[in-house]
Amino acid sequence: MTSLPHLSNADARAIFLDRHALAEAPTGPASGAALAALIDRIGFVQVDSINTVARAHQMILFARRQTYRPAALERLLHRDRVVWEHWTHDASILPVGLFPHWRHRFARDRERLVQRWTGWQRAGFHEKFDEVLQRISDHGPVTSADVGEGEARGSGGWWDWHPSKAALEYLWRVGELSVTRREGFRKVYDLTERVIPQALRQTDHAAEDSLAALCDGALDRLGFATSGEIAAYWAAVSPEEAKLWVETGLRRGTLAEVMVAGADGSLRKHIARPETLAAPVPEVTPRLRILSPFDPALRDRKRAERLFGFSYRIEVFVPEPQRTYGYYVFPILEGTRLVGRIDVKAFRDADVLRVRAVWPEAGVAFGRGRQQKLATELERLAQFAGCAAVDWADGWWRG
Repeated sequence: MTSLPHLSNADARAIFLDRHALAEAPTGPASGAALAALIDRIGFVQVDSINTVARAHQMILFARRQTYRPAALERLLHRDRVVWEHWTHDASILPVGLFPHWRHRFARDRERLVQRWTGWQRAGFHEKFDEVLQRISDHGPVTSADVGEGEARGSGGWWDWHPSKAALEYLWRVGELSVTRREGFRKVYDLTERVIPQALRQTDHAAEDSLAALCDGALDRLGFATSGEIAAYWAAVSPEEAKLWVETGLRRGTLAEVMVAGADGSLRKHIARPETLAAPVPEVTPRLRILSPFDPALRDRKRAERLFGFSYRIEVFVPEPQRTYGYYVFPILEGTRLVGRIDVKAFRDADVLRVRAVWPEAGVAFGRGRQQKLATELERLAQFAGCAAVDWADGWWRG
């Protein structure tokens, strides 16, 4: 029996970081076509409301191009319409070229979401569909605050939306509405025909072609993956569909099996393109940077732990006395290693970015050189967050 090719852990990290635009230094243009190409390269940019330094989508892009400024993304979303916002595993900004491939997801979600949401939503949200669509058609875009007058409102959590709010979200998830912009962080919904370019709305792919495109796109952005990781990348194909796609690719010779070493030295079988395995391993800059907890390179927590030996979870919903680290702690990437995590927050009223704690990973020494790299990066991050200086709290070192 022929043994499978192997990828060392160091090479696997380099390939993965390169696919996520984290191998090169974070320099270069970050607006217009260059920014659109960057978003297409990493596949999605998750949107999140927490703003301790900057919101997730802003930090994801800044970590890769430090010339990036939020106005450039606003232009792509709201004027140029070359990216759009929809649901992967969470709300995300995506290349608009994916829209035609989302049609099968819209169709899949129509019945599934009605059945699921009826169990926890206020009764009758599905009866609001026509009313909400007519309101937007006649009077233009709305937020959830503009609809549902006179409807009973609960606590405001996702489990207790008023019926018209649930109808808005449902119609967005099934493609009849699109997010035309955000006001603050509140979504503004409009008819999809007013948001998505006509050529893409009129493009129709067979289900099997969309499946292949989404699986191809996931593998291209991961470099190597299991069928489960391919399915989870967009959360737009099922594990069974991804497994069938992999089997077909192996049979045709367009995919190959490879054993990938984890951070602990263990080997696990993955799928890769033969040309990926034949290509030179990308060089990775030794630059240190601070990542969003929602960075695409970290979204799959199990993959991050397997590749980098880095165990991470969001502790926002963990009671403070039970937190291991903090409310919202940022991973620190240096070269191909996740070397630590940092609790940092922008206090804009005081014009400072305050470092409250730094935890190195086990076995990572923070000598003078690494501390200087961290201080330099924090100065850049402070400027991006609109703060004049970095302030180090007493007791910040948790080594």
